[in-house]
Amino acid sequence: MKRWIGAVSAVLLTFAAMPAQAADKVVLMLNWYVYGEHAPFYYGKAKGIYAAEGIELEIQEGRGSAATTQAVAAKTADFGYVDVPTMMRAAIKGAPVVATGVLLQTSPMSAMGFADKNIRKPEDIKGKTVAITPADSMTQIWPLFLKKTGLKESDFQTVAGDGQTKLNAVINGQADLLLGYVMDQSMKIKDATGKDVYPIKFADYGINMVSSGIIANADYVKANADLVRRFMSATTKAVEAAEKEPKAAAQSILDANPKGGKIDTLTQGFELTIPLYRTAETKSKRPFQVTDQNMTDSVNLMVEYGGLDAKAKDNPKAFYTNDYLPKSGS
Repeated sequence: MKRWIGAVSAVLLTFAAMPAQAADKVVLMLNWYVYGEHAPFYYGKAKGIYAAEGIELEIQEGRGSAATTQAVAAKTADFGYVDVPTMMRAAIKGAPVVATGVLLQTSPMSAMGFADKNIRKPEDIKGKTVAITPADSMTQIWPLFLKKTGLKESDFQTVAGDGQTKLNAVINGQADLLLGYVMDQSMKIKDATGKDVYPIKFADYGINMVSSGIIANADYVKANADLVRRFMSATTKAVEAAEKEPKAAAQSILDANPKGGKIDTLTQGFELTIPLYRTAETKSKRPFQVTDQNMTDSVNLMVEYGGLDAKAKDNPKAFYTNDYLPKSGS
């Protein structure tokens, strides 16, 4: 008996002396400077959701979806959170990138201005001035919005500039509206002025295309299949947890980055993001479970209006995979 106890003790001591398996270090690069849409990643890290999957997560701010896509293609970031149509343009030109989960399945693109101007529908844009950023994703889809709503370019004036110039134009009254994301530019304007913004959403007028998602280098995915599954599992759980606690999720941004904004607009921006996670077809599914039809429709729209090479229509599935997402309930 003593020998048996001694043997068991020796085994236990051996296990106790073994070092814990090191977590996999993973870099997630965002599409832009932090704003409310990014809350789930910070919340998942703060709540230990990534750690529970054996992942030590580093979140880096980005400088645009195109730049983040380039970083992922070059393997200087393991994953990126980007505008998926922007990733498609890079992929069709040979960048080795693929979406491992599409989170925003409804477009956040909008024409927005101060709520007190009562610009609530496309007809109200007539006679107004719209601020745009030439060649950005929203300006490329803008002609489709005009076509869908019966507007002509002669119905309004435009002023052009970069992202900040566009914001300043509305803030300073040089423009009545700008083209922006419902949960991003609208919150920046509110932060700067304290005034509410009203968005006319492209999606409300039949423009159905995906937006932001997680991307990775295709070779990295093949070489690290288990890690990609764990990362997507953690990120799915992080999104689900953040949906239930929007203000706490927004606060996690400020806990990690005290200069990341204001709690009220970070919370509101995230709350405006949540409805974009699902379409009518995916309303009962977990986050990231994009449908083949949604992706095909998005590719077709990008070919017609967004400058995507027509050969992209030959195989829309080349741009994304749902194979690394957790199953229901897991």
